[in-house]
Amino acid sequence: MAFTAQDVKNLREATGVGMMDCKKALTESGGDFDKAVELLREKGLAAAAKKAGRIAAEGLVCALVDGSVGGLIEVNSETDFVAKNADFVAFVEACDKTVIHENPADLDALMAQKLDGGSNTVEEALREKILTIGENLKIRRFARYEGTVETYVHGGGRIGVMVRFDTDLGGKAEFTAYAKDVAMQIAAISPTYLTREEVPAEVIAKEKEILMAQIQQDEKTKNKPAQVIEKMVDGRIKKFFKENCLLEQVFVKNNDQTVQQYTDETAKTLGGAIRVTDFVRYEVGEGLERREDNFADEVASMIQ
Repeated sequence: MAFTAQDVKNLREATGVGMMDCKKALTESGGDFDKAVELLREKGLAAAAKKAGRIAAEGLVCALVDGSVGGLIEVNSETDFVAKNADFVAFVEACDKTVIHENPADLDALMAQKLDGGSNTVEEALREKILTIGENLKIRRFARYEGTVETYVHGGGRIGVMVRFDTDLGGKAEFTAYAKDVAMQIAAISPTYLTREEVPAEVIAKEKEILMAQIQQDEKTKNKPAQVIEKMVDGRIKKFFKENCLLEQVFVKNNDQTVQQYTDETAKTLGGAIRVTDFVRYEVGEGLERREDNFADEVASMIQ
């Protein structure tokens, strides 16, 4: 009995199990849908799928560098307790190594890769972990840089940073110390952009709109001449750049200089060139809905 791509899709929607496993189950069952569901349940895959609807907003960020390649990954769990589990930590590290060594194009490509050091795919290994740990787990996002890369992880994997530099000073201890400082700056101050040139025009326009509204609502400023208001807005936009653009931020270790000035000073001292080219910062669960446990409801559901 043959089956179609639509049958695979229907089985995936019904069970929440990955496409490859649905395809295998339909092949084994000769295209019989109910038997395919049964096969997935026998393998314990449908049990993992049941957990897939649960909120996973805790977890771990892992940052690794292997030679001239760096990888940053966030894997979510339901509870902070699991994020400290040695087995989970090892799995997250293996996923990051897979990112580094296999250079997947996106999450789907990563899931299809063989897990670094294992025989299963990342998707199969993830499902295995869901079954053994008993929580919903999700690989949320990853980044990969090639070149001169520095990483920093804060708070036991709550925040992870990866920065790439264009430099001829890679390998020097003094440069490494500087690069770590920049990564720590990003972790602490959380810039959104590298330079003011990277800030989209619509973001600046929105900021100006908000500032103008604030000025119009303030009795002290609303009646000032147009050119004065314009200067006020320009001044506040410059402040926005200083707060949100890494290279314009005040350097946390020395408030007398910006990150760009610290970069220039380090390059001059070491007799080379340094340019920060890219950075990425992940904070566990940022932007995700977090589970709110209601103890009374939990007790009531247990009684029922």
